[in-house]
Amino acid sequence: MSLPKLHVAVLMGGWSSERPVSLMSGEGVARALEARGHRVTRIDMGRDVAQALAQTAPDVVFNALHGTPGEDGTVQGMMDLMGLTYTHSGLAASVIAIDKELTKQALVPHGIPMPGGRVVHTAEIFEHDPLPRPYVLKPVNEGSSVGVAIVTAEGNYGNPVARDAVGPWQQFDHLLAEPFIRGRELTTAVLGDRALMVTELRPKSGFYDFDAKYTDGMTDHICPADIPEDVAEACKDIALRAHRLLGCRGTSRSDFRWDDERGIDGLFLLEVNTQPGMTPLSLVPEQARALGMDYGDLVETIIAEALERKGIR
Repeated sequence: MSLPKLHVAVLMGGWSSERPVSLMSGEGVARALEARGHRVTRIDMGRDVAQALAQTAPDVVFNALHGTPGEDGTVQGMMDLMGLTYTHSGLAASVIAIDKELTKQALVPHGIPMPGGRVVHTAEIFEHDPLPRPYVLKPVNEGSSVGVAIVTAEGNYGNPVARDAVGPWQQFDHLLAEPFIRGRELTTAVLGDRALMVTELRPKSGFYDFDAKYTDGMTDHICPADIPEDVAEACKDIALRAHRLLGCRGTSRSDFRWDDERGIDGLFLLEVNTQPGMTPLSLVPEQARALGMDYGDLVETIIAEALERKGIR
């Protein structure tokens, strides 16, 4: 990958629960670009982000934000209005993909297998279980497994769930309740118009939550995953179809649960991430590296895709 020397604003940080991860992603991107001779302006997003971007006047913005408002369409809409060229997905795809219920409504009618379930008022779970146990409760529009709880038959949070138990019900008024799918955690990255490969994630304890994702040594990454070929191909096919159906751009990452006792029928897409991490532990750089693309090439490829569609937001 060879790009002309550019002035790149790397947008990172912000105020979401994923701020620390975004700062790591952004710093990695900034250093990689500087090592390749590009001029980089780091912008830790504050409420004056529009003014900061206008003063910077970059050739392109590398959006390294995670969570709201950098991943939910808010920042994308602002940059559209400002006429800026930026990486990753645009407004519409971001609005849909950040919302797990909207994602289901967009994908399930096209044959994408996703878990059932429904959005519930948080107060409801203190009266009765919204689904048979075991089930999962998660925020409707957060990423990186923020605030995910698995409610088991053993009553680990009480039966019914106790108001004072530590869980996402203490932070969110509405939660998505889904059946718990036993089995294995798989993920597939899409870069441009190509699904890369499948990684299996094996947390050393508990499940693949925020800490397991971003704490070195807490999760084993098997890349490529040691799974049957038909399951691997199904993951790549579903990830690419979801990327296209949602209108994603640049790169995305699709997360799956696979019940290996059910074969191909046990594969379910959980969510599509439009702003996947770019940290040393992140999965998109890992899959790209396994296919022979180093981190700098990956960053420049994402920027090149944004430049190619300049003016087609």
